[in-house]
Amino acid sequence: MKAVFFRRHGSNEVLEYGDWPDPKPGPGEVVVGIRAAAMNQLDVFVRKGIPGVPLPQVPGADGSGVVDELGDGVTGLVPGDHVLIQPGLYCGTCEFCRSGEQCLCVTFRIVGEHAPGTFAEKAVVPARNLFPIPEKISIEQAAAFPLSYQTAWRIIVTRGAVRPGDTVLIHGVGGGVGWAALEIALLCGARVIATTSSETKAGEARSAGAELVVNYTSDDVGEAVRRHTAKRGVDVVVDSVGEKTWMTSLKAVRRGGRILTCGATTGPNPAEEIRLIFWKHISILGTTMANDREFRALLAAVASGRLAPRIDRVLPLSHAPEAYRLLEEGRQFGKIVLVPDGQMRDWPDGD
Repeated sequence: MKAVFFRRHGSNEVLEYGDWPDPKPGPGEVVVGIRAAAMNQLDVFVRKGIPGVPLPQVPGADGSGVVDELGDGVTGLVPGDHVLIQPGLYCGTCEFCRSGEQCLCVTFRIVGEHAPGTFAEKAVVPARNLFPIPEKISIEQAAAFPLSYQTAWRIIVTRGAVRPGDTVLIHGVGGGVGWAALEIALLCGARVIATTSSETKAGEARSAGAELVVNYTSDDVGEAVRRHTAKRGVDVVVDSVGEKTWMTSLKAVRRGGRILTCGATTGPNPAEEIRLIFWKHISILGTTMANDREFRALLAAVASGRLAPRIDRVLPLSHAPEAYRLLEEGRQFGKIVLVPDGQMRDWPDGD
């Protein structure tokens, strides 16, 4: 089969497109013929090099497609079924899995990071990680939400415990988790303040329901939040940015408020002001991915049309370096989706 892969970590020059061995399913596993694979910032980190990535590696966490081959013991699926992939891999037997917290599994892994991913014509995953594609969405949209939306769902619904009337500050609303958090926070009845550097993305966020959008390249986000909330601050901050936004998050959250951290796209070692944390009684909560119960609730929201995965453009799999470049430059708004060469449908190319 054809796949995108790399033999060493680095920039786009390490990416290769070519022949890769066809995967074979083990017991309880399924080979999926990939029809669409969406990009995430995780794919950039994996290519650059983070601990635990085996080499050579096929990246890509999100994917959807058609059941191709079943391993021993698989029931409930037949070849030809249209499925999407839940990219969180877990053992199912540790104390966390037994308690229903699969994303805390002691051997938790992610497709495309710790195991071969979806930037290929085929991928093998456990059968329990496959779900039917909802009727209301396309096969491309089915690949565009699992990773980022499940993280945002756990942030807003579970860990953040957002309630109607809460005010939520979302840094970088144009990113995958940021936009998902906006949609889910609004679904929960929250008031949303968002930040972005793009006027186009700001307009889209306002149209979606954000009551204030701050351009962080020209305005002081902390001061804007202070004015908008009459010095009170926000109930919840969603911070996937890290170093560049951390002090703003500490200052923008209200007394007794919550900061949810799920990423560090600008760096993992921010300046800290511990006195703000204890003086304001701030709760700082780390989170990423979701458990099985949360993913099923998210999938139901997508299936009902209450959440709508957004696609920026669709490109052939062989154009992966271009897709990486667009993602790293922040030129996309919505997901960049890769499809196997020769299977492109009539999608716009984006800006």
